[in-house]
Amino acid sequence: METKSADLSALKINRNEDFNNPKRDYSYYYKRIAVVVVIAILIVAGYFIVKSLMDTSVEVDLTTVVLRSPSESNAILTASGYVVAQRKANVASKGTGRLIYLGVVEGDKVLKNQVIARLDDSDIKAQLDQAKANLKLSEAELKDAERGYERQKELLKSNATTQEAVDAAEARYLKVLASIELMKAGVTGAEVAMENMLIRAPFNGTVLTKNADVGEIVAPLAASASSKAAVVTMADMSSLQVETDVSESNIENIIMNQPCEIILDAYPDKRYPGYVAKIVPTADRSKATVMVKVGFKDYDSRVLPEMSAKVLFMMEGNKKADVTEKAVLVVPTSSIVKKDNKTIIYTIRDGLIEEKIITVGRQFDIYTEITSGLREGDQVVETINEKIKDGVKVKTE
Repeated sequence: METKSADLSALKINRNEDFNNPKRDYSYYYKRIAVVVVIAILIVAGYFIVKSLMDTSVEVDLTTVVLRSPSESNAILTASGYVVAQRKANVASKGTGRLIYLGVVEGDKVLKNQVIARLDDSDIKAQLDQAKANLKLSEAELKDAERGYERQKELLKSNATTQEAVDAAEARYLKVLASIELMKAGVTGAEVAMENMLIRAPFNGTVLTKNADVGEIVAPLAASASSKAAVVTMADMSSLQVETDVSESNIENIIMNQPCEIILDAYPDKRYPGYVAKIVPTADRSKATVMVKVGFKDYDSRVLPEMSAKVLFMMEGNKKADVTEKAVLVVPTSSIVKKDNKTIIYTIRDGLIEEKIITVGRQFDIYTEITSGLREGDQVVETINEKIKDGVKVKTE
């Protein structure tokens, strides 16, 4: 009876009226979130401000110790280009036929008019034989026509024949003469066609590429997709020049026969003397440049067509640079300072400026030769100011 009389109303869940109200006000919670966000932003901003104030690193620009020739340091203009053979040809045939002989490969030297390839000429040879036979036949008829004409003229003197017969004999004789000339032209045409089956070198040069193989069809202008036009590509290796593009704004610094120095990318340690051979009298409007052709005064067999090259244009009238002089280590003169009767340069090590004592040599315009204390590829501070000191932390660009 006691269990039944217990007050069960105490177990009733008390639901606040605010939870059942759909128009409950959340502004209090939004304000708390906004305060938290603002505090977080202030903490982050304060961290970076304090970090920047405590950061004593100096921002510097770096440059690299490089090898440069004395002439390269004194050049008034530098341009890039390619070695190009001024005399170059894609050697093709005037006739059409199957290639049955190819006597050269890449790198072979050939002489002017040397037979380097031959096409199948069996059909043309048959035509030539036929033309020669027809010529012999016409020459045989000539003797008979000539005797007949002479005989008719003698008979006419004694009135044993008529003028009409004489005219007919003369016409036959002249017709045979014309036929002989026609047959000779046919023989000449067949001989020319035979010659066209031979592919000869147009000049003394070197074979650069082989464009066709034995068994392929060769035709002028490559009449079909399966035929080849050029058999080989050759160039006169004595006509090599470097073709460079010079900006329109700098072309006034270039004159004919101006001394130059040529450095091939393939042989950076070798320098070749050159001169301005041609200034092409037109500009490339898309690149705003003018082509300048630079000739070699002397070069060796290592210089090949299509090699990339760098050309140094020297000032006219200056003493000719010695191309045999070796390149030297240089840095911009602005990187060097004098301190306590010592020559100092600043390098970077583990993010800190390190002071180094160096020995310098000659000065070339804005560069100075380094004789000891540095190696090629070392990075140094390019411009020195009062903030650059030994042990200072740096930020580099």
